[in-house]
Amino acid sequence: MKKILALLLAATMSLGLFACKGNEAETPEETPGGETKTLTGTGEGYGGEVKVTVTMEGDTIKEVVAEGPNETEGIGTPALEQLPAKFVEANSWEVDVIAGATWTSNGLIYAMKNALDPTANPWPMAEEEEEEGNVEASDVFFGFGVANMPRKGPGADDKEVQVWSINQVLAGALFDGDGKILHLLVDQVEIASPNYDGAGMPHISGWPGQTGYNIDENHDENVDGVTENTEDLFLKEVSEWMTKRQRGSDYKMGMSTWEEQMDSYQKLFTGKTVEEIEEWFTKYTSDLNGRPLKDGSDKPEDKAKYDALTADEKAMLADVTSGATMSLNDGHGNIVEAIKLAYENREGLEITEAESRGFGVSFMPRVGPGKDDQDVQVYSFNQVFASTLFDKDGKIVSLHVDQMEVATPNYDGDGMPHFSGWPGQGGYNYDENHDEKVDGKTEDTEENFFSEIQGWKTKRERGSDYKMGMSTWEQQMDAYEELFIGKTVDEIEDWFEKYTSDLNGRPLKDGSDKPEDKAKYDALSAEDKAMLADVTSGATMSLNDGHGDLIAAIRASYENRITINLSVK
Repeated sequence: MKKILALLLAATMSLGLFACKGNEAETPEETPGGETKTLTGTGEGYGGEVKVTVTMEGDTIKEVVAEGPNETEGIGTPALEQLPAKFVEANSWEVDVIAGATWTSNGLIYAMKNALDPTANPWPMAEEEEEEGNVEASDVFFGFGVANMPRKGPGADDKEVQVWSINQVLAGALFDGDGKILHLLVDQVEIASPNYDGAGMPHISGWPGQTGYNIDENHDENVDGVTENTEDLFLKEVSEWMTKRQRGSDYKMGMSTWEEQMDSYQKLFTGKTVEEIEEWFTKYTSDLNGRPLKDGSDKPEDKAKYDALTADEKAMLADVTSGATMSLNDGHGNIVEAIKLAYENREGLEITEAESRGFGVSFMPRVGPGKDDQDVQVYSFNQVFASTLFDKDGKIVSLHVDQMEVATPNYDGDGMPHFSGWPGQGGYNYDENHDEKVDGKTEDTEENFFSEIQGWKTKRERGSDYKMGMSTWEQQMDAYEELFIGKTVDEIEDWFEKYTSDLNGRPLKDGSDKPEDKAKYDALSAEDKAMLADVTSGATMSLNDGHGDLIAAIRASYENRITINLSVK
C-alpha cells in the first residue's frame, strides 16, 4: 500500500496537480524550474505534534525543515536532524525510519504526507474504526488468568536507592473445543516504587506508617524528596492506578504504544492452542529477553538462533516485528503464562451468540479491617476484574468476575495475599498463624518481597479455602453472575441502587436492625421481596464496599467492549 501511494503521489505531481492538493503557505514568483510553493504538514511525534515545512519547485522537493520541540533529546531528535535530507533525496515521504527514533520518524513521515496530500492524509488524523470480528465455533469456553511477577528494577535512582515494581498480566480468552483461541484480550497492571522515573506509572509508596520512599515527581531521573506515607497518600495512589490499556496513547514504548503492540500479539495468537503459543515463543523469541528475534542482532545467542531459521520463518518474524517488539516474558510480566492460566481455568459457555466482549478493572484502597493486637492498622487494596460478553442490545450473555485482595501481613485471615512494603521499608507486623495475635515483623528482604508477590492468588484461585458466611466467595460471585445475565449494565446499576443497602452494598434482607435498611426494604413490593429472598439464598456479600467495587468493574467492561460477532453453532 505504501508503494502504491508513493506511485500515485508521483503521478499527481507529474501531472501538475500536486500544488492544488498541498497545504500552501505561500506562492512566490515562478522560477525556471517551475512554480515554487511552500507547504506545511503535521504529524504525531513521541512528545506531541511534529511539523514539516516543505519547499517545492515544480514537482521537486527542494528543502524540508522539521520541528518537534517536545521530542526527547538523543532519542527523537536524530529523526528531526536526519529525515529532512532523506525526504529531499528521495523526493518523497517514502523513506526508512531512523533506528532508535521510530515514533518520531513515523510522525515526520505522516507530516510529509499531510503536507503533500492533506485530503488523503488529514490532520488531525482520522481515527481508525475497529474492524468487526466474526468468530464462529461449535463449542466455546472462557478462561481468565492472572500472572503475578515481582521485579527488582529497573535500576536505581540518582541516590542509589533501588527501584522495585510489581507486574500483573491479565488474560481473558475464548477457546474452541480443540483448545484453539477464538478471541484473546490481554491487559496488564504495573505498579512501581515512586522513584521510578516514567511518567504515568502507577505507584505505591508502601503502607501508611512505613518509612517513606524516594520520589521522582517530575520524571526527570532526579529524586525530588521522600514520600510522606500517610493514609491520604495511600488512598490517592491506589485510587489512581490504571492498567496499561487504560494508560492508552500515553504509554509509549519504542515503535508504538503498549496497547498497539499487545493487539498485534493477540492477532498473532488467535487460532493457536496454548501449546502452539509456547512452542512459538520458544522457537521465535530471544532466550535473553523474550522479544521476537530480529535480523542484525549484536547478541551472539540471538544471531545464531535467528540465522538457523528458514527464509519463510524470517519473513514471518519480520511481519510480527513490524507490529510488536516488546517482550512476552521478562521482568515486566509473563504474558505467555497468563494465557496458559486462562486456558487452565476455562469453563464452558452455554450461549448461542454474542456481539461484543469487554474487560474492566476497578481499584480500591482500604483502611482496615481493624487493627492488630498491637494497635497497628491493617490496610489492603482490592482489584476487581470483569470479563463480559454482550448481545446486540447491550445485555449480558456471559459474565466472569474475579478479584485480587492484598493486605498487610497483620491481617489475620488465612490465605490472604500479603504485601509487606518495598524492601528497605522495615517490614510490617505479621500474624503468621492467624490467631489474631502478632508474631513479629516480616523479614525486610528481597527474598520475602519475591515470595509474597509470587504467592498472590485471586479469590477464585483461593477457591473452597476462601469461605465467607454461608458459602465461598466463588459460589456467591457465581450467584451474582447468574442474576445479572440478561441485564444491561444500566439495569444492573438500577438493581443495585434499588435492592442493596446504602450502608454496605449488600442485598437487602428482612429483619435488619439498621433503620435505613429496614425502611428501604419495607418500601418494596411483595414480589420484590420474594426476588430478594431468592438472591440472598445464594449471595449476601457486598457488591460495592471496602472490599471492592464489582459494579464499577462491570461498567468498565461495557465501556471497553469491542465487536467480535461470536456465533456458537
